[in-house]
Amino acid sequence: MEKNREKLVRYWLEAAKRDLPVIDHLFEKGDYTWALFVAHLVLEKVLKAYYVKNVDSVVPFTHSLNLLAERCSLELNDEQVELLEDTTRFNIEARYPSEKFEFHKICTKEYTEKYLKKIKDFYEWMLKRF
Repeated sequence: MEKNREKLVRYWLEAAKRDLPVIDHLFEKGDYTWALFVAHLVLEKVLKAYYVKNVDSVVPFTHSLNLLAERCSLELNDEQVELLEDTTRFNIEARYPSEKFEFHKICTKEYTEKYLKKIKDFYEWMLKRF
């Protein structure tokens, strides 16, 4: 792999790693929607690192985790596909809440904790691919 691509891979991985403690800080303060939003960013960044490593140095301009995974030719099981779909939704719904704030209502401590565990597990699974 060329030096520039290696540098980009390190950039994306480091950016994801730096966001991990932010998730926990937000969760501890009860900012569950934003914890899930940042969790989305972590997965987006690790997927972009994988894309740069395996496909091209120019990453697709998208926040869709499933699209990134597809373009990387990652083989995912149904549970992983569903997790990426749900996590992509967190990006949109945290940033652009409906006027009824329905997403904020479902983001209880338990709901958020369940997803954060799955997201962190997927992140660790991805790191093993480097």
